[in-house]
Amino acid sequence: MTIDAAGATALVEGLAARGALVIGDARTATGGAGSHPHHDPSTGRLQAQVPLGDGADIDRAVAAARAALPVWQGLSLARRAAALHRLADLLTAHADEAAAINALDNGTPRAGMDPATYTAAWVRYYAGWVDKVEGQVVPSPGRAGLDYVRPEPYGVVAAIVPWNGPMMGMGQKVAPALAAGNVVVAKPPEIAPFGAVRFAELALEAGIPPGVVNVVPGGAEAGRALVGHPGVDKVSFTGGTATAREVMATAAATLTPLALELGGKSANVVFPDADLDRAVTVASFLGVALLSGQGCALPTRLYVHDDVYDDVVARVLAQVEAIPVGRALDPGSVMGPVVTEAACQRILGVVERAVAEDHGRLLTGGHRLGGDLADGWFVAPTVFGDVDHTSALAREEVFGPVLSVLRFSEEDEVVEKVNDSDYGLAAYLHTGDVGRAHRLAAAFEVGSVVVNGFPPGSPGAPFGGVKQSGFGREGGRAGIEEYLRPKNVFIGW
Repeated sequence: MTIDAAGATALVEGLAARGALVIGDARTATGGAGSHPHHDPSTGRLQAQVPLGDGADIDRAVAAARAALPVWQGLSLARRAAALHRLADLLTAHADEAAAINALDNGTPRAGMDPATYTAAWVRYYAGWVDKVEGQVVPSPGRAGLDYVRPEPYGVVAAIVPWNGPMMGMGQKVAPALAAGNVVVAKPPEIAPFGAVRFAELALEAGIPPGVVNVVPGGAEAGRALVGHPGVDKVSFTGGTATAREVMATAAATLTPLALELGGKSANVVFPDADLDRAVTVASFLGVALLSGQGCALPTRLYVHDDVYDDVVARVLAQVEAIPVGRALDPGSVMGPVVTEAACQRILGVVERAVAEDHGRLLTGGHRLGGDLADGWFVAPTVFGDVDHTSALAREEVFGPVLSVLRFSEEDEVVEKVNDSDYGLAAYLHTGDVGRAHRLAAAFEVGSVVVNGFPPGSPGAPFGGVKQSGFGREGGRAGIEEYLRPKNVFIGW
């Protein structure tokens, strides 16, 4: 069932009225740090007032989580797994509702993302890990006895989820944390909290005990209180690199371990032997349309070999200029608005600077959309050609629908350019040469490489970055190991 604008607004208003702070078994519609006006990115209309948590709210949430820890760990592995499977079922059953909430949260059209189905896959995957965490017996050559290692949960995990996928961020962080036996205090951002709040509601409905999943929306005040809280045992943060430095500094005071999934400036490399139709579709959809370019792993640097440069650029322009841009709840929309008015102005400022400083040739877009979309925060799909590799446009994260196209002629040259970046989250490669695919996959200094197509988004694959794209992984065995720490036990006889 497709939910219209009125229905979506009612969903968000209902979440706000029931209370966006979910602490233990209590719902609170007010926060100690006041409130934040939440607007629909597609129309600019006020939707709800989001309560902002403060230090006292964080104290209550951490206390609720700590109290729930023995309850959650006291359940049998079968009961824990069953509760997570029920949560996955509920997420799937409420997929249309979640898509509508997401559309108002951050302006993402349903064509661009199905948050509940994606999140359910992560929850179900990690439900399967609940009874598969194993220890190790260690040889003891020096003394008779039993020497073994038991993996143990950290305890209370702080999960700071991003605005470009609040419900999905809950799946990526909360599901493995719970599967490992931890409890969670999540802080979604004030500009897009409702997907995370709905996740917490469904967790309670699934029979996960109160206090195991707590949600406190908020800004910097709540974030600092949560990261620096002495009752927090591990922090998982997704966000910008600059904010991550503040997170690290705050966590240093309590020596709290961190996992950081940060920004990116991912490259997409196209060789002449590639399937150019596929390469162009990846460049146009992932590099511009998906999330309106507001994704850390999206390929916003397009490196095209000289032999096919003109052909590829012409095809990319044709596809980009045909992207259906519209309100997030309109069924035909493929690309929606950016998340806030401030983001819109910032992105347009990046474009203006790039034009003024001759970072490249503006081939299409570069302006705010008007007409029926004038009240929303819409940036036209934008492409720059012949971009200078050393320019800010090629090196800094724009986080908007702006694609930079650059030339290369040799394999070694493009590897050097791809790696000449502060970031190292992902890279994309299009080639018909399997040997080259393996060579470059090994050579690229990134956490993930996608060859000849779209990333599968599998919860079984580890995702994370190197360099200033962070450390730690989400997904797969590595994802659950982020929430476990080894304890060595020796029993002599």
